[in-house]
Amino acid sequence: MTTVDGVVAGIAVGRSVGPRGGSTGGSTGGSTWAVEVERVRDLLAGEPGDLTPHRVAAALRATGGPVGDATVLAVFEELRRDVVGAGPLEPLLRLDGVTDVLVNGCEPVRVDRGCGLEATDVVLPDEAAVRRLAQRLAALGGRRLDDATPYVDVRLPDGTRCHAVLAPLARPGSSISLRLPRREAPDLAGLVALGMMDAEVASLLRDVVARRLAFLVTGGTGTGKTTLLAAMLGEVDPAERLVVVEDSSELRPRHPHVVGLEARLANAEGAGAVDLRTLVRQSLRMRPDRVVVGEVRLLL
Repeated sequence: MTTVDGVVAGIAVGRSVGPRGGSTGGSTGGSTWAVEVERVRDLLAGEPGDLTPHRVAAALRATGGPVGDATVLAVFEELRRDVVGAGPLEPLLRLDGVTDVLVNGCEPVRVDRGCGLEATDVVLPDEAAVRRLAQRLAALGGRRLDDATPYVDVRLPDGTRCHAVLAPLARPGSSISLRLPRREAPDLAGLVALGMMDAEVASLLRDVVARRLAFLVTGGTGTGKTTLLAAMLGEVDPAERLVVVEDSSELRPRHPHVVGLEARLANAEGAGAVDLRTLVRQSLRMRPDRVVVGEVRLLL
């Protein structure tokens, strides 16, 4: 079971987080716990008011469930995670080195910490829970996600990029992909230290930047394109003004003067879209020393 600072990170089917932070062994115990939480959730959903331990305790009494302090706090914490932020995925997002958190229906949630994908013990209990989480994340980014608009790509308030596709378009169930922003942009020296390149290649890239040559960074998904571009932009003269145009804001170079422009999809009425082409035209009127297009996707 994945833990963060001693806190259990997830809920597995048939192995749910119990009221003492441990696991309820066997499918019967896990099922009972999940049913208890759902009963409390349904009861509170029909009554307006803030989520508090006192209201959880009252709901437990009304459903005939146990009302010990440990149980009340465990149910409260599970419900709180389900209505705030990334819910049951929140502890995974806090793990050191995590760049991606991936949900594929009710399969084990997977994370990437820079060494390939790892399956965790975190499992959302059913398709309804996955869908509910996806819709809440979309709402946090100011977008809608439903059967009429079954996919969404948004940036959450903390900078995390969220992409979600609802079932049945996504199989085996609704899909959620979270990409975390880098906490600290690397530089070329750091990439050399990590073994991503040798000193000779780093010197060549610095020369490309210093000569103000146009360049293109290409590669497959997850190969480090954004990381490399951010490192190269960190070599630009601090006196220069960078205007960065992106489909979804990701680039955070170590540079004192960066202006970011981000594309926008159409709203529910089909209006308000702003594409990369429009933003590139706008960037040319902003007195840029360099214009950077963060990512270009071509549909062939």
